Amino acid sequence: MLRFASTHTGNAEQSVSLDDYVARMKEGQEKIYYVVAENFNTAKSSPHLEIFRKKGIEVLLLTDRIDDWMMSQLFDFEGKSFQDVTKGELNLGEVESEEEKKQQEETAKQLEGLLERLKPVLEARVSDVRVTHRLTDSPACLVLNDYDMGMQMRKIMEAAGQKVPETKPIFEVNPEHPLIKKLDQEPDEARFEDLALILLDQADLAAGGQLEDPAAYTARLNKLLLELSA
Repeated sequence: MLRFASTHTGNAEQSVSLDDYVARMKEGQEKIYYVVAENFNTAKSSPHLEIFRKKGIEVLLLTDRIDDWMMSQLFDFEGKSFQDVTKGELNLGEVESEEEKKQQEETAKQLEGLLERLKPVLEARVSDVRVTHRLTDSPACLVLNDYDMGMQMRKIMEAAGQKVPETKPIFEVNPEHPLIKKLDQEPDEARFEDLALILLDQADLAAGGQLEDPAAYTARLNKLLLELSA
């Protein structure tokens, strides 16, 4: 029987079975949600879990090196399909009310101008920019396309000297976060670009990634800190 850690265990790394998970699924929940990370702390701190905690939806935390590959071979359990919370557009099905879904659509329309400003700034590193509703505390996150290779699998293949396909993640912004609201109102384009790139780098770090240019990130961050303290 497969056993995993999950958000239901709180801060303790305890194992639960898929039978336990399904028995605890919320009314209207259609999928078994999971996140893959290199260790337990990264998994339980993933920003992708924020909306699930708010809704009280359990998420499986997978931290073994083989887990990413294993989940690519598993499709369902007792009629419930598996869903990586870091991939694709978030759809919680009947767990969300029609009123919530309507509000999300209206919010996305209000930020269309910001998204269009962000796309040319970030196009070298991301495939798209869109509004997210999976975040409650973080300003932004990176999301893979549905069929992209997971980060853990990429690391395993790269360590083995294997070529991996070039992919770009999607950058999702939290419309309710103060930093995103400030970004939307920023008139200076140079400052706008610096803040956008800082948020992108922070989202990359939160996902367990490594920055290609840590010095540039530090320089941008220090520049903004000095401007704020002036």
